[in-house]
Amino acid sequence: MALILDEPTVARLLDMKELIDLMEKTLAEFSSGRAVQPVRAILGMERHESFMGVMPGYLPAADALAVKLVCLVPRNAQRGMPTHLATIVLMNPETGETLAIMDGRLITEMRTAAVSAAAARRLARRETPVLALLGSGVQARSHLDAMRLVRTLGEVRVHSPNAGHRERFAQDAAAELGIPVRAVDSAEAAVRGADLVVTATASHTPVVRGAWLEPGCHVTAVGACLRDWRELDGEAVAGARVFVDSRDAARVEAGDLILAEREGAIGSDHVQGEIGAVFAGTLGGRTDESQTTLFKSLGLAVEDVATARHVYELARAQGVGTEVRL
Repeated sequence: MALILDEPTVARLLDMKELIDLMEKTLAEFSSGRAVQPVRAILGMERHESFMGVMPGYLPAADALAVKLVCLVPRNAQRGMPTHLATIVLMNPETGETLAIMDGRLITEMRTAAVSAAAARRLARRETPVLALLGSGVQARSHLDAMRLVRTLGEVRVHSPNAGHRERFAQDAAAELGIPVRAVDSAEAAVRGADLVVTATASHTPVVRGAWLEPGCHVTAVGACLRDWRELDGEAVAGARVFVDSRDAARVEAGDLILAEREGAIGSDHVQGEIGAVFAGTLGGRTDESQTTLFKSLGLAVEDVATARHVYELARAQGVGTEVRL
């Protein structure tokens, strides 16, 4: 019998604090060569200006096997629908049987922010009172929820092109979290003087300039996931000590890095390494307080595999979900 887990059920089971620790462990395993994961296959659908990604992965330590099918549909924003929709299939690696089929939208949202928070915990300075959020969608909010678990935030600034949306985001977040969150009129106003910067936008062109970044700040770039999309200009990338989730994926998907290199802003050896190596203790992170650090996140299948296995085990233990015979 396979278990069907919808988004409300997944939401009841997942805890961000637990997920941050799980993602650190998972990426340490990945960068130590103990996980199996190809670079995701991307299928473009020009008619709909959308993309589908196929993301399989296997974690030997947990004996966990899964594949995520994820669609990126930017036009959904105008439809009042999520721009990222996903389904994860968890399988028994010994027999090939399907163990669970679960909604992957929330898992994608939460594990992305959890990885970012784990990276910030290792790379950002201890004192980071000001967080700048570029974007006011679900990833921006998830990153706010995650970042406040690893750093004490005194002020949050949010900017996105839609004034009404960023104002609502700021009001709702301030009311729910009890910390100052304010909407600002420009990306520059958000970024200048910030200690933590998160870019979670749908922009294809730079929204952050290197000239705006405070020396010693930590930047998390999660929005641009295709080779011709970017959120950071070349100066921002060149001035930072750069870490990625996967070197292989970054070479083919990280437009922020690919375009900066194409312009001559950085060389092919500019990336220091994978954040999982920092987690594993085989690579150093920040070297001094004045150094700007950058984590370029693309999102890995192993993150979904680990999260799906975690959700499945919790669901079985708590007796939730719907059993079906496939």
